[in-house]
Amino acid sequence: MSGVAGAGPLLGVLLGVIGGGALVLFLVALRGLPARPADRPPSWIERQARGIVGVRGVAAIVAGVVVLLATRWVVGGIGIFLLVFSWRSLGGAVGERKAMARLEALATWTESLRDTIAGAVGLEQAIPASSRVAAPLLQEPLAQLVNRLHTRVPMPEALHRFADDLDDPGADLIVAALIINARLRGPGLRDLLGALAGSAREELDLRRKVNAERRSTRRSAQIVTGISVGLALLLALFNPGYVQGYKTVVGQLVLIIVVGLYAAGFVWMRRLATFKQADRLLRGAGSPAAPPGHAVPGPPADLTASPAGAAGARP
Repeated sequence: MSGVAGAGPLLGVLLGVIGGGALVLFLVALRGLPARPADRPPSWIERQARGIVGVRGVAAIVAGVVVLLATRWVVGGIGIFLLVFSWRSLGGAVGERKAMARLEALATWTESLRDTIAGAVGLEQAIPASSRVAAPLLQEPLAQLVNRLHTRVPMPEALHRFADDLDDPGADLIVAALIINARLRGPGLRDLLGALAGSAREELDLRRKVNAERRSTRRSAQIVTGISVGLALLLALFNPGYVQGYKTVVGQLVLIIVVGLYAAGFVWMRRLATFKQADRLLRGAGSPAAPPGHAVPGPPADLTASPAGAAGARP
C-alpha cells in the first residue's frame, strides 16, 4: 500500500499531462493546422506523429500501459513506450538502410538515364522515360520533375528543384551534370553519367561492408538492453520486495537517471554509426520559395568555369 501511495503523485502528474495533451489535440482538431506546402518534406515531429498512429505506435502504447499497470512505475511505463517505439532504429540501422536504398536507387536511375540517352534521345525525352522504371523512392521526386517540365519550367530550374526534393549530396553530383548539359548542350553526358553511376556503386559496396561489420555491435547492444529491461520487469512481477524502493518518488527519480543513461548510450552509439554526409553542392539553389521574378542562380561557378566541369559536358 505504501508503494501505491508513493506512486500516487506521479500518477496524478501523468494523468494531468495526458489530459492537457488531449485538450491541446482537441483544440487543434477544431481549428485545424495551416496547409503544408507540397514541396516541403515532412518535419521530424510530423514523421514521429505518423509513427505513433501506426502499428509501431499502438504496440508501444500497449506495452507502456501494461508495464505501468503491472509495476506501478510511471517512469518504467514511459521508458518501455520509448524503447518499443524506437526499437527498430536503435543503433541507426534503419537510417543507414534507407540511405543505402536511396543511393542504390540513384545509381540505378542514372544507369537507366545513361542507356536511354545512348539511343540518341534528348534529355527532355530521356527523363520521363527513365522515371517509369525508377525505384519507388524516386517515383515522387521524378513525377514532380516531369510535371514541371510539362508546365514549361526551364530545364535548369526544374533540375535544381529536383535536387532540393532529393536533398542528397550524391544526387547533387548527378543533377549538376544534367544542368551543365542542359545549358551547354554538349556531347559526353552518357560517359559522365556512367562514371557517376559507377562511383555510386562503389560507395554503396563500401557502405554495405561497414554496415555488416556494425551489425554485430548493434545486435549485442539490443541483447544487453533486452536482458536488463526483462530482468527488471521479472523482479517487479515475481519478487516485488527486491525492487520496492522504485515505487517511491525518490526511486522513480533514480529510475529516470538509469533510463537516461541507457538513452545516452544509444544516442552515442547512433552517432558513432552514422556516416557523415558531405555538404550539398546545390543546396537551396533552386528553391521554389524564391520570390517571383528573381532569377534562379545557375550551378556553382567552379562547375561551369573549371576544365573538369566543362569536360563533363564536352569531352
